[in-house]
Amino acid sequence: MSTKQLIALSFGAAACALIMLPLFAAANPTPQVYKAPLNNYGQPDLEGTWTNATLTVLERPKEYGTRLRLTAEEVAKIEGSSAQLFAADNAPRDPKVKTTDLPHECGLGFSGAGCGYNAAWIDPGTTVMQVNGEPRSSFITDPADGRLPPYKTGVRAPGMEQYAHRGENPENMAVSERCLSSFGYSAGPVMLPLLYNNNYEIAQTKDTVAIVVEMVHDVRMIQIGAKHRTDGLRPWMGDSIGWYEGPTLVVETTNFPQATALHGAWKELKVTERFTRLGPHRILYQFRVQDPTVWETSWGGEYEFSASKGRVFEYACHEGNYALSNMLAGARADESAAAGNRTATATPASAATPAKKQ
Repeated sequence: MSTKQLIALSFGAAACALIMLPLFAAANPTPQVYKAPLNNYGQPDLEGTWTNATLTVLERPKEYGTRLRLTAEEVAKIEGSSAQLFAADNAPRDPKVKTTDLPHECGLGFSGAGCGYNAAWIDPGTTVMQVNGEPRSSFITDPADGRLPPYKTGVRAPGMEQYAHRGENPENMAVSERCLSSFGYSAGPVMLPLLYNNNYEIAQTKDTVAIVVEMVHDVRMIQIGAKHRTDGLRPWMGDSIGWYEGPTLVVETTNFPQATALHGAWKELKVTERFTRLGPHRILYQFRVQDPTVWETSWGGEYEFSASKGRVFEYACHEGNYALSNMLAGARADESAAAGNRTATATPASAATPAKKQ
């Protein structure tokens, strides 16, 4: 038995009966184009190391409207702008320059002091995502505008409850700040790329699929042919069960915890994913997201994983990271300063200054 199979077996848990799949954004890939190899269990072989690093984002920029495919000129502009950004940031500069002195954008809407990392530390990808050779303007394909559907009336903005008491104690901090999970949806589901470390390793056994996620040392466990748990527990990345439909691995995840909510959805959230190997170095990844208590409609999309060289190494973010204690110390300092301001405001000038003796 391989090391990867041992990894998969060692994380076993429970999970649910097969149910009807929702419609996906794109038609199922035609199996006659490429016949995926089978593993020792007769299942489509998805094992290997993969990456979803790309300049394409989940939601489509509004300027593209309902247009999913980018023109060659638009692709060149996106990829060229990214290359120029990295070249400018990697150029020699005065070591005394502060982040507040930086005039240029560092990408993703950040600039100056908002640039927590310079280009040397990030690796978001250098190319636009292509699906079947088509350059895409977004991962989301449904709704047609490539954007998240409207929230239900009365639904609070994502993160509002989670961050209401942020900084009061470690438990009120986001799981990413505590190094318990990634600072986006790297592990998913839906699995989405980040600023760097967009690598995954898939290992399969007869009844388990394990996805090792570099960011942030997560392992997704998918139980093949199992049932969803009914004990009330909500694992970090939800409760994933799976089955095979021809060349495709289908995964359904429910029982999400609030700590890893997907854009505000968790209690009634259901994510269905499809993994289909399209070639020796490509996996088509399709997803459908449903939560009738959060969004007006379901939404979904697709992108492709590409083969990654080498293996996945540990990303050494761990609970107890000194940044967390610094953030809490900063919150205490803010509280102390605020308390001092209140005291100064409440104390009359006559009381604060002793009267001179006659």
